[in-house]
Amino acid sequence: MKLQGLSVKRLFFYVIIGLILSMTVTAAILYFITEQAAVLVVGAVLILCALAWLLALTQILGKKLALFTSDLCGTLDHMIAGNKGISLSEDSETQLARIGHRLARLYQIMQEDRRRVEEDRQELQSLVSDISHQVKTPVSNLKIATDTLLEKPMAEAERTDFIRGIRTQTDKLDFLFQALVKTSRLETGVIQLEKKVSNLYDTVAQAMSGIVYAAEKKEISVSVNCPEELMLSHDNKWTVEALFNLLDNAVKYTSVGGKISVSVVQWEMYVEIKVADNGKGISESNQAAIFRRFYREEEVHIKPGVGIGLYLTREIITRQGGYIKVVSVPGNGSEFSIMLPAK
Repeated sequence: MKLQGLSVKRLFFYVIIGLILSMTVTAAILYFITEQAAVLVVGAVLILCALAWLLALTQILGKKLALFTSDLCGTLDHMIAGNKGISLSEDSETQLARIGHRLARLYQIMQEDRRRVEEDRQELQSLVSDISHQVKTPVSNLKIATDTLLEKPMAEAERTDFIRGIRTQTDKLDFLFQALVKTSRLETGVIQLEKKVSNLYDTVAQAMSGIVYAAEKKEISVSVNCPEELMLSHDNKWTVEALFNLLDNAVKYTSVGGKISVSVVQWEMYVEIKVADNGKGISESNQAAIFRRFYREEEVHIKPGVGIGLYLTREIITRQGGYIKVVSVPGNGSEFSIMLPAK
């Protein structure tokens, strides 16, 4: 007999028949051994009692199984329809309920995976839209410049100006793609941050070296106050990247002859790296938005950049267990503080 295609009711029927036959044979054997009619009477009573209990058990289990099957089918219908809520029996002591609760857990995991896929899809759509928006302007400028060079006769000096313009737009595209590559590698885990105990002064010095020429060109005075022997567990390469982004912004948005100061203070739980300037400042309503990818204030669109530096900086610091904060008043400059765990 194959159990795979056997229904539950037929299985119970076979069990009952087998039990009745077994008890009948047993009673008959005892009767032939003892030759007492009372044995047959007792055997018949036992068979009837067993039959009654088995029938009652069959009914109870049948109803229980039918209820579970109904719940299970309802749950599967909910899962197929993609509904957010499902309900199962609260009886956690039965095998059927244990199966049901595990099914509910599986459903919750599927819903969470579905939600994450949808978030990733929206994030990807937003990223593609942002990239296309950022690329559109330099590509349009490149087309205009090259078409002009090909179609319009011009003097050598004018031609040189157009070529410089093309170079500027290609540099902008290159900067955008480099920033996107860094962000993508960091977000997808292609590059893992590796924290090692190293001299923080060297990290600050490496970041400062990237803005020396630009600061001198704008006659901006830069001061640094950092303990030379301060050791801190951090990723040197990526922390340099994060700090450089803050310094680069400070130079961009500080007027000619302005001031930038970098100070490092060791607190009990964190080490603070503060970059302060006396530039244009940031309004309070924009201070949270500036850390969004590709966000740029309307009044700074004439400045070079694509609005990804602060976003990248926050990602780098957050992945090291720290955070970044900003204090700024329009017209009075800004203070960005990188807070890295001291231990």
